[in-house]
Amino acid sequence: MTTPKLTLTGNSPTEVTALAVDTLVVGTIQGADGPTLAPGAEPVDEALDGRLLELLVSIGATGKADEVVKLPTMGKLAAAVVLATGLGKPGAGGALSAEQVRRASGAAARALGGVKRAGTVLSAIDLPAAIEGSIMGAYRFDRYKSSNGDGPVGRVDLVSPTDGTPKEHKATLKAATAIAETVTCTRDLINTPPNDLFPASFAERAAELATANGVEVTILDEKALRKEGYGGILGVGGGSSRPPRLVRLRYKGSKPKAKVALVGKGITFDTGGISLKPAADMDHMTSDMSGAAVMVATVVLAAKLRYPLDVTATVPMAENMPSGSAYRPGDVLTMYGGKTVEVLNTDAEGRLILADAIVRACEDDPDYLIETSTLTGGQVVALGNRTTGVMGSEEFRDRVATLARASGEGGWAMPLPDELRTDLDSKLADISNVAAVSHGGSMLVAGLFLREFVAEGVQWAHLDVAGPAYNTGGPWGYTSKGGTGVPVRTLAAVLADIAEQG
Repeated sequence: MTTPKLTLTGNSPTEVTALAVDTLVVGTIQGADGPTLAPGAEPVDEALDGRLLELLVSIGATGKADEVVKLPTMGKLAAAVVLATGLGKPGAGGALSAEQVRRASGAAARALGGVKRAGTVLSAIDLPAAIEGSIMGAYRFDRYKSSNGDGPVGRVDLVSPTDGTPKEHKATLKAATAIAETVTCTRDLINTPPNDLFPASFAERAAELATANGVEVTILDEKALRKEGYGGILGVGGGSSRPPRLVRLRYKGSKPKAKVALVGKGITFDTGGISLKPAADMDHMTSDMSGAAVMVATVVLAAKLRYPLDVTATVPMAENMPSGSAYRPGDVLTMYGGKTVEVLNTDAEGRLILADAIVRACEDDPDYLIETSTLTGGQVVALGNRTTGVMGSEEFRDRVATLARASGEGGWAMPLPDELRTDLDSKLADISNVAAVSHGGSMLVAGLFLREFVAEGVQWAHLDVAGPAYNTGGPWGYTSKGGTGVPVRTLAAVLADIAEQG
């Protein structure tokens, strides 16, 4: 993971135009009558004799989101090139959202590949959004390429906002950088191919990240899992030559205001097991451990930012493979805690390992439990590839969904209708892992299954990120192809909110 070096600089017109950078980034806004310049571009416009917008329009600038246009400065600025990045249409009253700044900064960072040093005035509009967008947009995963081409931008100078103090700006830089680097760390884990990231190696990498940041680590191997009765994890992982793991990471802040449990799905590759998936796009299932990657990285983030919380991640890891030792449709598994599950489809494996982890996490008596997983294709059907489905305790569910939208990651509160619970009734066991007769709402049915394993009194939220966690299309804004790191920023916002409000 290579992150550009970010530094704060002054905001006077003289300082902006004299920045010793190769490229200076400004923003454009899409207006009804054509583009306009975003705040912060005034000194650059003046240095170009008031013709900046005219020149940009002449080469096709419209101000649309994700648009990037480059213009030579002809020696009138210290920077050789001005890069104009589109912010899209403004909101009510001409307001620009943090997400617009974040996305425009990301698009600019993607276009700055090979540039040694750049500057940006977008940071004067929204400093944390510009920081996050610059780091996430510059992200590249080229570990397995023999020829990497141009590397990401080496350094970005951030023009400071006019409000706030230098001390406050430095604190913002530290926090926003930590959050964005947690996203890119998560992306690295997701993008690592399954022959290199399997349960044991994933557990080792989680332990390395944790110990480097003072986070406690416990790893249960297949023998310990069998001894303690983790039937879901063992059942799913039984078909692979690479046995499963359960990783527990704990950070305890000073005078914690609340105890938070994190659970993430860690299927390092999902073939569907005996209920084999179609071959087309099966390679995308390298991302089925996205939830686990998010939770591992989030505990480390909590330690870096010293949240006054007690945060424990319980992360099950398994590879779902077909073999002579694989679990079968028709099997009954005894889960951790004693509840039995009839397996009707081995491709509904994530909820089985999560059930074990949720029961274990609830033994710590948390105030809140947050679980995230690439759980169902139903999420994509209902909400598409960029909106997370949020289920759980109604009050906490709504709180998480609101913070997800504010973070720019997107989240929508979804119900857990009681009438769908009967679809999970089993003729053999306490519950079946999928509906015997489907009445639709597969995302909601999966949430209802997980609810059966949450201890009474625990406020909980289930985030289904089947679409948002992995971008199978081209890059956009600050989002690269492959692992996205969703919902790291949502979790950072939720933990910060709990730290503040309890």
